[in-house]
Amino acid sequence: MIHSIIVPMLLGFSVFLCGMKLMELALHRLAGPYLTSIVERSTATPLRGLAVGTATTAFLQSSTAVTVIAIGMVNARLLTFPRTLGIILGTNIGTCLTTELIGLNLNRLAMPLLIASVCLWLITAAISELRLFPALRPVRWLQPVRFSSIATCGFALLLCGISMMQAVGPAVQQSPMFEWFLGKADDSLWWGLAAGAVLTAAVHSSAAVIAILMGFVSLGAMPLELGVAAVIGANVGTCATALLASLGGSRAGLYVAFAHISLNVGGALVFMPFVHELSAVSAWFSHSPASQVAHAQTIFNIASSLLALPLCYIRPFSRPEQTA
Repeated sequence: MIHSIIVPMLLGFSVFLCGMKLMELALHRLAGPYLTSIVERSTATPLRGLAVGTATTAFLQSSTAVTVIAIGMVNARLLTFPRTLGIILGTNIGTCLTTELIGLNLNRLAMPLLIASVCLWLITAAISELRLFPALRPVRWLQPVRFSSIATCGFALLLCGISMMQAVGPAVQQSPMFEWFLGKADDSLWWGLAAGAVLTAAVHSSAAVIAILMGFVSLGAMPLELGVAAVIGANVGTCATALLASLGGSRAGLYVAFAHISLNVGGALVFMPFVHELSAVSAWFSHSPASQVAHAQTIFNIASSLLALPLCYIRPFSRPEQTA
């Protein structure tokens, strides 16, 4: 079990997280100088905040990063709590881009993307640092190209990590613990939600957990409905990082974390009784099991955010003076 499951899983997970962090940091360097001012200017209403949260999360490829940034800005009194409500709703929608890309089964592009990104980075280094081409002096577009190549490299590593984690699927399928879990899940899909939440809270990456679930569903090791329930649980598990980030901050920062928790836990409680229907709707859009899991998460997150959006306009939540 150690050599066939644990070691390959940990290795693949490490490569996946390395790719995610590399991509997140590179994209943050690209957007960082403009992110704070954009968030400050573009969150006057919850609907505009939702649009900004969606766009920034889709670009940074990390809902946790955007949520933590929002908490930090509230703690620094750069943003009021009501202005963050739309951002929180948008982060859940924007994070779906990662899982939708994973659901496209782009694993075969991992090595070409990795080689191309490394070559592009070496070209930028040769121009700006090694001065191998004196006629080509560093220009303004060089830094964006360099960070774009690093982000592409991170995405390639992410795909490599997914392939490594999904390769252990057959071994996991034969393990007694997995059989025990499937037996429990036959009685109640809430076991799937609990497993997704605990795993995501432990590893601080819902994308990694969902990628593993996609592999299991694709192999037939896990029913689609159970995979969807675990995906909903993964959304709940992301609340752990936001809660940790809010500890020791202002009361308004803690409110942001509670808003994030309320959105995901409330959405889970609303949609868990309809997991079978959610799975059926996702199957309308694709015949690929992995894509069906990704579509189920997208439908769940969009529906949860849109259902919660009118609540952001209720007077107690929309008062601009809530900054303490």
